[in-house]
Amino acid sequence: MSIPFELPTEDRVSSPYTGYTRAHWEAVADGLLTAAWQWGTPGGALLDLPGRPSRSGVRSDGLEGFARTFLAAAFRVAGASGADPHGWLDRYARGLASGTRSPGRDDTESWPLILDHDVRGQPMVESASVALGLRLTAPWLWKNLDAGVQDRVEEWLRGALRHVPAPNNWYLFPYTVAGFLESVGRGDAETAAARQRVLELMEGWYRGGGWYADGDGRAFDHYNGWALHLYPVLDARLGGDGDALARYGDRLRTHLEGFALMFGADGAPLHYGRSLAYRFAASAAVGLGAVTGHTPLTPGASRRLVSGSLRYFLERGALTGDGLLSLGWHGPHEATLQSYSGPASPYWASKAFVSLLAPADHPLWTAPEEPAPVEEGDRVLALTAPGLLVQATRGDGIVRLHNHGSDHVRPHEGESAAEDDPHYGRQAYSTRTGPTASDNVADNHLSVEVNGRSSVRRRVRPLGAGHGDGWGWAASWHRPVFAGGPPMVPGLRVESVTVARGPYELRVHRVVGAPAGARLTHTGWATGPEQPLVSALHGLHGWHPGTETVRAPRGTAYAPWAELPRLSGEAGGGTTVHVCLAALTGQPGPGSPAEAVTGAVTEVAADEHGVEVVWAADGARTRVSFEPVGVTHTAG
Repeated sequence: MSIPFELPTEDRVSSPYTGYTRAHWEAVADGLLTAAWQWGTPGGALLDLPGRPSRSGVRSDGLEGFARTFLAAAFRVAGASGADPHGWLDRYARGLASGTRSPGRDDTESWPLILDHDVRGQPMVESASVALGLRLTAPWLWKNLDAGVQDRVEEWLRGALRHVPAPNNWYLFPYTVAGFLESVGRGDAETAAARQRVLELMEGWYRGGGWYADGDGRAFDHYNGWALHLYPVLDARLGGDGDALARYGDRLRTHLEGFALMFGADGAPLHYGRSLAYRFAASAAVGLGAVTGHTPLTPGASRRLVSGSLRYFLERGALTGDGLLSLGWHGPHEATLQSYSGPASPYWASKAFVSLLAPADHPLWTAPEEPAPVEEGDRVLALTAPGLLVQATRGDGIVRLHNHGSDHVRPHEGESAAEDDPHYGRQAYSTRTGPTASDNVADNHLSVEVNGRSSVRRRVRPLGAGHGDGWGWAASWHRPVFAGGPPMVPGLRVESVTVARGPYELRVHRVVGAPAGARLTHTGWATGPEQPLVSALHGLHGWHPGTETVRAPRGTAYAPWAELPRLSGEAGGGTTVHVCLAALTGQPGPGSPAEAVTGAVTEVAADEHGVEVVWAADGARTRVSFEPVGVTHTAG
């Protein structure tokens, strides 16, 4: 699709994979800002972008438009050492003065007050973007504001320090506000307390291997990169705190060792987790690592990832005809959205422009682009801390994520099928497919059916993960819950193991405690009719013969409607074991991995204690044990 603003000529010498240079990034930032500012109020305090409002209301949405675009402008100007050829900072200075003149008032310009997260608390999120933008541009914007405006901005920002955030990454918003206030000589006991509280929480949320949980539960998703790493690392860099930069920077480097594999060869990040409308913000951690030097990636590989992700979305309909970012993935997509998303929410994508903090002579921009990790060869990587298994295949450039450790159920919450979340509850995700909507047949899902009612997976309990040369595994268990009738069946438990090897996924499930007459269904990847993909699913043990194809009329973020393979079986009466082989490939045709899935395994032995298979290609053996759960793999 065409991009509704002009970009520089591609440079296929220095950027053989994407053609994008630093000048492209500046042009995109300017194009996005120009389009958004068409919707600014007369005083510039609110950007009232068109579209359905969020649950926080239109005034909060207007503040969101101001704050999130300000972040893009701040990275743009700070990265150019204050050069501001389009006069962006003058606009934001005018908006700061207008918005803080009478906060909370119902007029054309006034910003909403910052309140607790459960009282239309979205302004607290936006306070962090305002504060970070001010900190980045302090030599050119803040220092030139009238003293009275400075005082009013400080008073509004302090609302973030005096109210209760949501119990997750939101605590980094007052942390960021406090960091800015301290950087301009306005720190005190209140700012110090806000920062100390976050430092304590971050240690509890850090689970190792470069991964933070988004709160006290087990939510591991893109918030790791665009929030939990970005804010503390950037704060330490801007504040010149070497000790903090070493601590948080080392964690960022470790995170990128796995996260860098989560981008497809086409530039797409994994379609997994919430807030996917932020799109190319997924590359923020990669850019930040390059800017600070805390990365395992070469500069050329880093640029390949960040520019690939940016270009991916620009060329696939992320922008409306007038240059605004739409609510969705490619184009608008309602099923991808959360209720907190409003017309300006996609502009958290501005975080990707952290890459512009690297000046023009930085190796991020001068070194030739190098292949992305997925383009270097087939790879399987187990991330034990979050319980995730990453599977990448070079031939089709697809990356798959097998989820055996992340969910969106907070510790104090019960498990309810009514709260099923397709962005966390499915067994697998990829860079080329999205989950089906919650009111359609669920993709990549094992469902227990009792009295005609189907179960969902809510809280995911990890059982282990590991990898070897060219293969890997991850395991978990869950308690199936039901939307109709009794919410759960006493003693019912499903243990699941995924073994990834090449393009194949060996999926093993042990069902314990299912009542007599219970049925099972298991689905594979959902693909659309115009996608050059093949999704295959083949039963090996414990399934009825044959695989049926079912439709998902609401489609996915990649297709207006989709279809997916499904297996059926019986589970009642004691403990049952079910084994199948799945594949998603972008290489359809005779002899393709997906079409060969029925012959990929030559021998299968299974009982309630374990499963052993022999692979046709080389005679290698994979053994899955249940007590305790573990996987061994031996060469043929």
